[in-house]
Amino acid sequence: MTSLEKLLHNEERPTRVLALGAHPDDIEIGCAGTLLRFVEAGAEVNLYIATEGQRGGAPEMRVREAERAADKMKVKEIFWGDFMDCEIPHGLELIQSIEKAIKAVAPDFLFVHYFNDTHQDHRAMAGAAQSAGRRVPNFLFFESPTTQHFAPYTFCNINTTITQKIELLETHFSQVARTNIDGTPITDIARAMAIHRGMDIYTRYAEAFLPTRLTLFQ
Repeated sequence: MTSLEKLLHNEERPTRVLALGAHPDDIEIGCAGTLLRFVEAGAEVNLYIATEGQRGGAPEMRVREAERAADKMKVKEIFWGDFMDCEIPHGLELIQSIEKAIKAVAPDFLFVHYFNDTHQDHRAMAGAAQSAGRRVPNFLFFESPTTQHFAPYTFCNINTTITQKIELLETHFSQVARTNIDGTPITDIARAMAIHRGMDIYTRYAEAFLPTRLTLFQ
């Protein structure tokens, strides 16, 4: 039995996962297929969302979309960072905000944006998470459409969860068409990314990660 299987079959408590995103749909784009696999295996999944996505639409709507998506994913709790979209600060304030979520969850796994990204909010999240999550035993970066120079070597087969992943993205209905490619919705982009990463491990669909830490035995 692998270390992950041991964690997932821990009779004392469920495996705990915390995924961090700058905006309400970032986590679904980056790692929803994997989070759904964790939920299927009995893990407890929590989300930290730093902003309400104010510059991408009405914040009240974006919060409702995020909450509906979280319900569909069977997320235990969403932690909101209360920062302004496109203005997430680099530094202690963000680190401490993430630390509060980490203290509440005590995660075994932490997922967050990769630090080489064209969006400043994603970069801020990656840097702060490395400090705030320095004691989390399994720490992995995920990719988004704005990620650059991502060379993953950890993958999750999401053949069984790709349909749900796309449905979660559709739940953020105000954002589906808001991409940088005219006529190409985020659902198409997410599916294309999953096909691309699936090719890396000879399967149809996958999500890819770059770990800072993976703990084999603890």
